[in-house]
Amino acid sequence: MTDQLLKTVPALPGDARAALTGLRDEIAKAVVGQDAAVTGMVVALLCGGHVLLEGVPGVAKTLLVRTLATALDVETKRVQFTPDLMPGDVTGSLVYDTRTAEFSFQPGPVFTNLMLADEINRTPPKTQASLLEAMEERQVTVDGEPRKLPEPFMVAATQNPVEYEGTYPLPEAQLDRFLLKLVLPLPSRDQEFQVLSRHANGFDPRDLASAGVRPVATAAHLAAARAEVGRLTVAPEVLAYIVDLVRATRNSPSLAMGVSPRGATALLNTSRAWAWLAGRDYVTPDDVKALALPTLRHRIQLRPEAEMEGTTPDSVIQAVLAQTPAPR
Repeated sequence: MTDQLLKTVPALPGDARAALTGLRDEIAKAVVGQDAAVTGMVVALLCGGHVLLEGVPGVAKTLLVRTLATALDVETKRVQFTPDLMPGDVTGSLVYDTRTAEFSFQPGPVFTNLMLADEINRTPPKTQASLLEAMEERQVTVDGEPRKLPEPFMVAATQNPVEYEGTYPLPEAQLDRFLLKLVLPLPSRDQEFQVLSRHANGFDPRDLASAGVRPVATAAHLAAARAEVGRLTVAPEVLAYIVDLVRATRNSPSLAMGVSPRGATALLNTSRAWAWLAGRDYVTPDDVKALALPTLRHRIQLRPEAEMEGTTPDSVIQAVLAQTPAPR
């Protein structure tokens, strides 16, 4: 099967790696210059995790999520988080039916496969917290009754790093529920020229079909891929390396809070997914290093004095990686 055919015809479930790798090529038809974020989204899907997308307006955060849903052939819904958004607007609520004189449950937009939580830090903590059960338990409880969410289910939340007025920063407990924090940078000059060229030639981001984006994978491919990722071998030396890395963050003088055991588990899972995408059935220390920044950057808390000196979470993690010996 040729690479070109992979872009247009969904592979059989047995070709799960080819199908999931083909997602990246398909998304590139609409999204320019965000290869790292695209790969991160695929890694999160393989791990069954959620993603926090950070970047200034106009770097294709929303377009990335919409294109991924189209290429994976799953349902997606978008919720614009605003200060007056209520928890029931996300999860759903009981509605009185005058015809039957009974209350019936009306599902909210969280009942989908890929939920885009746009500008999640613009809504109050009460509404932010309405996603916690959905993200962790894959269910929503209304009036004491739990209701299962569709499978697969992923939350892709966006936040703006520039505008802080009128925002409610996500608490540490909710940040820790996101598997990855992906930073979408501004494009290079060549990439921005490519974006403008596409628009000059008639590209419409609201019409992905006209850009040639079509399903190249399905939920069945994803389920098969997750099973394969779970069978990857991880040597004790690599496990010990992950433990040493996260424990080193807890001893960093720049941090008030280091990485929790949940963060260590997340780094293990993302490293396995990265190794699987690379075509290997085992995890190397380089896989761990490749996923350390997006997996850990949102799970640490800087000390105020370190932040005033210009220290960033990424610089702390990079220092920990440089100082922690990797197994050979």
